[in-house]
Amino acid sequence: MNPVGLISMQYARPFTAEHFPLFAKMRDHGYDFVELLVPEVGELDIAEAKKALDDAGLGVVLAARVNLQRNLSSAETEAHRAGIDYLKYTVDCAAGLGATIVGGPLTGNPLVFAGRPPQPVDEAERLARKDRCVRGLKEAGDYAAKSGVLLAVEPLNRFESDVLCTTQQAMELLDAVDHPAVKLMLDTFHMHMEESSLGEAIRLGGDRLVHFQANENHRGFPGTGQTDWVEVCRALHDVGYKGPISLEPFRRSDDRFGVPFAQWRAPNEDESDRLAASSAFIKSHLLLTEYRR
Repeated sequence: MNPVGLISMQYARPFTAEHFPLFAKMRDHGYDFVELLVPEVGELDIAEAKKALDDAGLGVVLAARVNLQRNLSSAETEAHRAGIDYLKYTVDCAAGLGATIVGGPLTGNPLVFAGRPPQPVDEAERLARKDRCVRGLKEAGDYAAKSGVLLAVEPLNRFESDVLCTTQQAMELLDAVDHPAVKLMLDTFHMHMEESSLGEAIRLGGDRLVHFQANENHRGFPGTGQTDWVEVCRALHDVGYKGPISLEPFRRSDDRFGVPFAQWRAPNEDESDRLAASSAFIKSHLLLTEYRR
Protein backbone atom coordinates (compact mmCIF):
# COMPACT_ATOMS: atom_id res chain seq x y z
CA MET A 1 0.00 0.00 0.00
CA ASN A 2 1.08 3.58 -0.60
CA PRO A 3 2.86 5.27 2.30
CA VAL A 4 0.66 8.00 3.80
CA GLY A 5 2.20 11.10 5.34
CA LEU A 6 1.37 14.37 7.07
CA ILE A 7 2.58 17.89 6.29
CA SER A 8 4.84 19.31 9.02
CA MET A 9 2.99 22.63 9.20
CA GLN A 10 -0.02 20.77 10.55
CA TYR A 11 1.77 21.42 13.83
CA ALA A 12 4.28 24.20 13.37
CA ARG A 13 5.83 26.64 10.91
CA PRO A 14 8.77 26.82 10.94
CA PHE A 15 9.36 23.24 12.04
CA THR A 16 12.52 23.19 14.15
CA ALA A 17 14.40 20.86 16.49
CA GLU A 18 11.99 21.57 19.35
CA HIS A 19 9.30 19.85 17.27
CA PHE A 20 11.20 16.58 16.68
CA PRO A 21 9.14 14.76 19.36
CA LEU A 22 6.15 15.21 17.05
CA PHE A 23 7.66 12.65 14.67
CA ALA A 24 6.79 9.87 17.08
CA LYS A 25 3.29 11.26 17.46
CA MET A 26 2.82 11.21 13.67
CA ARG A 27 3.93 7.60 13.62
CA ASP A 28 1.50 6.75 16.42
CA HIS A 29 -1.31 8.33 14.38
CA GLY A 30 -0.62 5.93 11.51
CA TYR A 31 1.56 8.10 9.27
CA ASP A 32 4.49 6.61 7.42
CA PHE A 33 6.33 9.83 6.55
CA VAL A 34 6.34 13.56 7.14
CA GLU A 35 6.12 16.05 4.31
CA LEU A 36 8.63 18.55 5.62
CA LEU A 37 8.86 22.09 4.30
CA VAL A 38 12.36 22.61 2.96
CA PRO A 39 14.10 24.35 5.86
CA GLU A 40 15.47 27.79 5.28
CA VAL A 41 19.19 28.07 5.92
CA GLY A 42 19.78 27.76 9.65
CA GLU A 43 16.32 26.47 10.57
CA LEU A 44 17.37 22.84 10.98
CA ASP A 45 20.51 20.83 11.45
CA ILE A 46 20.03 18.30 8.67
CA ALA A 47 22.00 15.51 10.38
CA GLU A 48 20.04 15.94 13.61
CA ALA A 49 16.76 15.97 11.72
CA LYS A 50 17.65 12.76 9.91
CA LYS A 51 18.51 11.05 13.19
CA ALA A 52 15.19 12.17 14.70
CA LEU A 53 13.32 10.81 11.68
CA ASP A 54 15.19 7.52 11.81
CA ASP A 55 14.60 7.18 15.55
CA ALA A 56 10.86 7.65 14.98
CA GLY A 57 10.80 5.24 12.03
CA LEU A 58 9.40 7.99 9.82
CA GLY A 59 10.15 8.64 6.17
CA VAL A 60 10.34 12.11 4.63
CA VAL A 61 9.30 13.97 1.49
CA LEU A 62 10.29 17.61 1.02
CA ALA A 63 8.02 20.49 0.01
CA ALA A 64 9.77 23.38 -1.72
CA ARG A 65 9.02 27.02 -0.84
CA VAL A 66 9.48 29.30 -3.83
CA ASN A 67 9.00 33.05 -3.86
CA LEU A 68 9.48 36.02 -6.19
CA GLN A 69 13.17 36.22 -5.35
CA ARG A 70 13.79 32.56 -6.32
CA ASN A 71 11.60 32.19 -9.33
CA LEU A 72 12.22 30.04 -12.42
CA SER A 73 9.57 31.95 -14.36
CA SER A 74 11.10 35.36 -13.75
CA ALA A 75 12.45 37.55 -16.52
CA GLU A 76 14.87 39.01 -13.98
CA THR A 77 18.18 37.19 -14.35
CA GLU A 78 19.00 37.21 -10.64
CA ALA A 79 15.59 35.85 -9.58
CA HIS A 80 15.68 33.17 -12.27
CA ARG A 81 19.20 32.11 -11.27
CA ALA A 82 18.18 32.10 -7.61
CA GLY A 83 15.27 29.83 -8.53
CA ILE A 84 17.64 27.26 -10.01
CA ASP A 85 20.08 27.55 -7.12
CA TYR A 86 17.22 27.10 -4.65
CA LEU A 87 16.14 23.85 -6.30
CA LYS A 88 19.72 22.63 -6.03
CA TYR A 89 19.66 23.56 -2.34
CA THR A 90 16.46 21.54 -1.87
CA VAL A 91 18.21 18.55 -3.46
CA ASP A 92 21.10 18.89 -1.00
CA CYS A 93 18.60 18.97 1.89
CA ALA A 94 16.82 15.92 0.50
CA ALA A 95 20.06 13.98 0.14
CA GLY A 96 21.02 14.80 3.71
CA LEU A 97 17.64 13.75 5.09
CA GLY A 98 17.35 10.59 3.02
CA ALA A 99 14.44 11.92 0.97
CA THR A 100 14.06 11.02 -2.70
CA ILE A 101 11.34 13.54 -3.67
CA VAL A 102 11.15 17.32 -3.58
CA GLY A 103 7.71 18.53 -4.63
CA GLY A 104 5.92 21.83 -4.96
CA PRO A 105 5.27 24.74 -7.33
CA LEU A 106 8.83 24.59 -8.63
CA THR A 107 8.06 26.87 -11.58
CA GLY A 108 7.65 29.80 -9.19
CA ASN A 109 5.73 33.00 -9.99
CA PRO A 110 3.43 32.97 -6.94
CA LEU A 111 0.37 35.17 -7.27
CA VAL A 112 -2.18 36.40 -4.77
CA PHE A 113 -0.58 35.01 -1.64
CA ALA A 114 2.68 36.68 -2.57
CA GLY A 115 0.88 40.02 -2.89
CA ARG A 116 1.08 40.03 -6.69
CA PRO A 117 -2.17 40.37 -8.63
CA PRO A 118 -2.52 38.51 -11.97
CA GLN A 119 -1.66 40.47 -15.08
CA PRO A 120 -2.32 39.80 -18.78
CA VAL A 121 0.58 38.07 -20.51
CA ASP A 122 1.29 38.43 -24.21
CA GLU A 123 2.27 35.42 -26.30
CA ALA A 124 5.96 36.28 -26.44
CA GLU A 125 6.21 36.45 -22.64
CA ARG A 126 4.14 33.29 -22.21
CA LEU A 127 6.60 31.39 -24.37
CA ALA A 128 9.57 33.06 -22.68
CA ARG A 129 8.28 31.93 -19.28
CA LYS A 130 7.95 28.40 -20.54
CA ASP A 131 11.48 28.48 -21.92
CA ARG A 132 12.89 29.80 -18.64
CA CYS A 133 11.08 27.08 -16.69
CA VAL A 134 12.27 24.37 -19.07
CA ARG A 135 15.89 25.51 -18.93
CA GLY A 136 15.81 25.85 -15.17
CA LEU A 137 14.22 22.45 -14.59
CA LYS A 138 16.68 20.77 -16.95
CA GLU A 139 19.63 22.19 -15.03
CA ALA A 140 18.11 21.43 -11.65
CA GLY A 141 17.11 17.98 -12.91
CA ASP A 142 20.70 17.20 -13.85
CA TYR A 143 21.77 18.17 -10.34
CA ALA A 144 18.99 16.15 -8.70
CA ALA A 145 19.75 13.04 -10.72
CA LYS A 146 23.27 12.91 -9.29
CA SER A 147 21.77 12.49 -5.80
CA GLY A 148 18.97 10.15 -6.83
CA VAL A 149 16.33 12.80 -6.09
CA LEU A 150 13.19 13.48 -8.11
CA LEU A 151 11.80 16.98 -8.57
CA ALA A 152 7.99 16.86 -8.67
CA VAL A 153 6.31 19.86 -10.30
CA GLU A 154 2.94 20.79 -8.79
CA PRO A 155 0.14 22.69 -10.58
CA LEU A 156 -1.58 25.22 -8.31
CA ASN A 157 -4.97 26.86 -8.62
CA ARG A 158 -5.40 30.12 -10.52
CA PHE A 159 -5.18 32.22 -7.35
CA GLU A 160 -1.74 30.89 -6.48
CA SER A 161 -0.03 30.58 -9.86
CA ASP A 162 -0.26 32.09 -13.31
CA VAL A 163 2.14 29.68 -15.03
CA LEU A 164 1.01 26.19 -14.04
CA CYS A 165 -2.56 25.42 -12.97
CA THR A 166 -3.68 22.16 -14.60
CA THR A 167 -2.40 18.66 -15.20
CA GLN A 168 -2.57 19.28 -18.94
CA GLN A 169 -0.26 22.29 -18.59
CA ALA A 170 2.07 20.21 -16.44
CA MET A 171 2.23 17.49 -19.09
CA GLU A 172 3.13 20.08 -21.73
CA LEU A 173 5.92 21.36 -19.48
CA LEU A 174 7.23 17.88 -18.67
CA ASP A 175 7.21 16.96 -22.36
CA ALA A 176 9.39 20.00 -23.04
CA VAL A 177 11.73 19.35 -20.09
CA ASP A 178 12.00 15.66 -20.97
CA HIS A 179 14.18 14.79 -17.98
CA PRO A 180 14.03 11.55 -15.98
CA ALA A 181 14.49 13.43 -12.67
CA VAL A 182 11.64 15.91 -13.29
CA LYS A 183 8.20 14.46 -12.66
CA LEU A 184 4.67 15.39 -11.55
CA MET A 185 2.95 16.09 -8.24
CA LEU A 186 -0.83 16.56 -7.90
CA ASP A 187 -2.93 18.02 -5.08
CA THR A 188 -6.69 17.40 -4.98
CA PHE A 189 -7.30 20.78 -3.29
CA HIS A 190 -6.01 22.62 -6.37
CA MET A 191 -7.47 20.04 -8.75
CA HIS A 192 -10.99 20.72 -7.43
CA MET A 193 -10.75 24.25 -8.79
CA GLU A 194 -9.06 23.59 -12.12
CA GLU A 195 -9.82 20.06 -13.35
CA SER A 196 -13.03 18.84 -14.97
CA SER A 197 -12.50 15.41 -13.42
CA LEU A 198 -10.14 14.42 -10.62
CA GLY A 199 -9.95 10.85 -11.92
CA GLU A 200 -9.22 11.80 -15.50
CA ALA A 201 -6.54 14.29 -14.42
CA ILE A 202 -4.83 11.56 -12.41
CA ARG A 203 -5.02 9.19 -15.37
CA LEU A 204 -3.54 11.89 -17.60
CA GLY A 205 -0.60 12.22 -15.22
CA GLY A 206 -0.11 8.47 -15.41
CA ASP A 207 3.35 7.13 -14.72
CA ARG A 208 4.81 10.63 -14.39
CA LEU A 209 3.04 11.03 -11.06
CA VAL A 210 5.53 10.55 -8.19
CA HIS A 211 3.89 12.45 -5.32
CA PHE A 212 0.23 13.00 -4.42
CA GLN A 213 -1.49 15.21 -1.86
CA ALA A 214 -4.90 13.96 -0.75
CA ASN A 215 -6.73 17.08 0.41
CA GLU A 216 -10.38 17.98 0.78
CA ASN A 217 -11.90 20.73 -1.35
CA HIS A 218 -11.91 22.97 1.76
CA ARG A 219 -8.58 21.61 3.05
CA GLY A 220 -10.24 20.05 6.06
CA PHE A 221 -9.91 16.48 7.29
CA PRO A 222 -10.49 13.80 4.60
CA GLY A 223 -14.11 12.73 4.45
CA THR A 224 -15.50 16.05 5.72
CA GLY A 225 -15.82 17.71 2.31
CA GLN A 226 -16.97 17.02 -1.25
CA THR A 227 -14.08 14.98 -2.60
CA ASP A 228 -15.04 11.68 -4.23
CA TRP A 229 -12.34 9.59 -2.61
CA VAL A 230 -13.52 6.42 -4.35
CA GLU A 231 -12.94 8.07 -7.72
CA VAL A 232 -9.55 9.41 -6.62
CA CYS A 233 -8.32 6.07 -5.27
CA ARG A 234 -9.62 4.14 -8.27
CA ALA A 235 -7.73 6.48 -10.59
CA LEU A 236 -4.54 6.10 -8.55
CA HIS A 237 -5.01 2.33 -8.73
CA ASP A 238 -5.65 2.46 -12.48
CA VAL A 239 -2.34 4.21 -13.15
CA GLY A 240 -0.48 1.86 -10.80
CA TYR A 241 0.52 4.65 -8.46
CA LYS A 242 2.57 3.29 -5.55
CA GLY A 243 4.20 6.52 -4.39
CA PRO A 244 3.68 8.67 -1.29
CA ILE A 245 0.35 10.27 -0.45
CA SER A 246 0.43 13.18 1.98
CA LEU A 247 -2.31 15.03 3.85
CA GLU A 248 -2.59 18.75 4.59
CA PRO A 249 -5.75 19.08 6.71
CA PHE A 250 -4.73 22.38 8.25
CA ARG A 251 -7.89 24.43 7.77
CA ARG A 252 -8.96 25.33 11.30
CA SER A 253 -12.55 25.16 12.53
CA ASP A 254 -13.08 28.90 12.79
CA ASP A 255 -15.82 30.22 10.53
CA ARG A 256 -16.16 33.67 12.06
CA PHE A 257 -16.67 36.53 9.66
CA GLY A 258 -13.41 38.01 8.41
CA VAL A 259 -11.10 35.16 9.47
CA PRO A 260 -8.75 34.56 6.49
CA PHE A 261 -8.72 30.87 5.62
CA ALA A 262 -5.57 31.26 3.51
CA GLN A 263 -3.51 32.38 6.50
CA TRP A 264 -1.69 29.59 8.31
CA ARG A 265 -2.52 29.33 11.99
CA ALA A 266 -1.12 27.03 14.64
CA PRO A 267 -3.55 24.45 16.03
CA ASN A 268 -5.67 25.70 18.91
CA GLU A 269 -6.73 22.26 20.13
CA ASP A 270 -5.56 18.65 20.19
CA GLU A 271 -6.37 17.13 16.78
CA SER A 272 -4.92 13.69 17.47
CA ASP A 273 -8.18 11.79 17.01
CA ARG A 274 -8.93 13.44 13.68
CA LEU A 275 -5.38 13.06 12.41
CA ALA A 276 -5.41 9.34 13.24
CA ALA A 277 -8.82 8.96 11.64
CA SER A 278 -7.59 10.78 8.52
CA SER A 279 -4.68 8.42 7.92
CA ALA A 280 -6.99 5.43 8.51
CA PHE A 281 -9.60 6.93 6.17
CA ILE A 282 -7.19 7.29 3.26
CA LYS A 283 -5.56 3.91 3.86
CA SER A 284 -8.94 2.16 3.98
CA HIS A 285 -9.97 3.71 0.66
CA LEU A 286 -6.70 2.67 -0.93
CA LEU A 287 -7.06 -0.86 0.37
CA LEU A 288 -10.72 -1.30 -0.57
CA THR A 289 -10.08 0.10 -4.06
CA GLU A 290 -7.84 -2.87 -4.72
CA TYR A 291 -10.80 -5.17 -4.03
CA ARG A 292 -13.54 -3.09 -5.67
CA ARG A 293 -14.68 -6.03 -7.77
